[in-house]
Amino acid sequence: MTKSRGHVVIVVVNLPVERDRRVIRECLALEEAGYRVTVICPRGANRLTRLPGSRSTDIRSFPQPLAGAGVLSFAFEFAWALCAVTTRLLGLMLRTRVDAVQACNPPDVFWVLALLLRLLGRPFVFDHHDLSPELYECKTDSPKPAVLTILKWFEKMSWRWATAVVSTNESYRDLAITRGGVDPDKVVVVRNGPAIAEVAYAEQAQPAGRHTIVYLGVINPQDHVDAAVLAAERLTGLRGNHDWKLVVAGDGDSLPELRELATTRHLDDVVEFRGWLEADEVDALLNTATIAIQPDPPTKMAELSTMAKTVEYVARGVPVVAVDLLETRRTAEGAALYVPTGAPDELAKALDTLLSDGAARAEMSKVARRRFVDVLAWDHQAKSYIRLWDRLLGQTRKGYKSGSPVGGGDRPGSQRDTNQTVG
Repeated sequence: MTKSRGHVVIVVVNLPVERDRRVIRECLALEEAGYRVTVICPRGANRLTRLPGSRSTDIRSFPQPLAGAGVLSFAFEFAWALCAVTTRLLGLMLRTRVDAVQACNPPDVFWVLALLLRLLGRPFVFDHHDLSPELYECKTDSPKPAVLTILKWFEKMSWRWATAVVSTNESYRDLAITRGGVDPDKVVVVRNGPAIAEVAYAEQAQPAGRHTIVYLGVINPQDHVDAAVLAAERLTGLRGNHDWKLVVAGDGDSLPELRELATTRHLDDVVEFRGWLEADEVDALLNTATIAIQPDPPTKMAELSTMAKTVEYVARGVPVVAVDLLETRRTAEGAALYVPTGAPDELAKALDTLLSDGAARAEMSKVARRRFVDVLAWDHQAKSYIRLWDRLLGQTRKGYKSGSPVGGGDRPGSQRDTNQTVG
């Protein structure tokens, strides 16, 4: 039996680990590199004790009876999660050696564990998934200054007490350095997205029937998907409704209103709602898509975050119409046609331009696929991630070659697992 290079405990509380594709990839990359991994997370419906697709990653789950819907309930939820995680971590440390801990946000409360790890002389890694202060502002009509102050303080403590910070893009890294005062040498960018082997890619061909415009992702108020539906209305005025359709795949709080909007605007013949899709259905939809759309509005949160749906589009070589956001441009580069604000008229005009220009779409498709294969794929991100752990735990190796991040070649999970906003 090969000796383990060290035991890493990963804490994630916003999802059961079996539904968090980023954390699954991290666990399996650690396994492949010779580390032992345990995950502490909320208990899923199947009460799993072993990570699916892994060789030996254990799950130590806890019940999550609280679900935040307001400031006070969120506070109770996070306090419960901190207590549950701390109890399980201490129990694990009494039974076996724990060499390091990685905590994924939100919430930003696990810096308390960093203090414990520091006392023991062991590394604590902060895996920065979301900007909690900006997320609160984005989801709240009237943000309370006191709540924002607390969130920013928790975030700063998470940065300050971490041995190293994993940022999901360059903007998050810049914030850790400027807003958090973290030494640049302690911050590593590890982007979110699928591995090359996870994506069933088919080179785009001229559609036999109607062009398909796709929105794939969460449908909540901050996602601005109503702008995509209203853009479809404007597009009918620009080119009629005979040669295209908009497919909206996803779910969320705004879906009922969105369906009603499409019906009220007499768009049922051009707007189709698919709901959540499984992995093979995602591949089938995106491999037949002519264009994908990212209508996220230019909020600070959206400006600095990488939308998982954008990486999914680019991975399959789908040209994108997107609002001109900093991290969206860094992700898609020349694979997208950008609009200033995401107003329906802007989106419709850009969609019409691309639908009328097959040569431009073909070039954008090549750029997208090349960008994914050469830079964005998890195959590249895993190498940076493992180099960090080797440095923290004093490991040396001749080289690290990333294979499939899902163990025995399993495919990704459902759309719900892949369409998060992660850094």
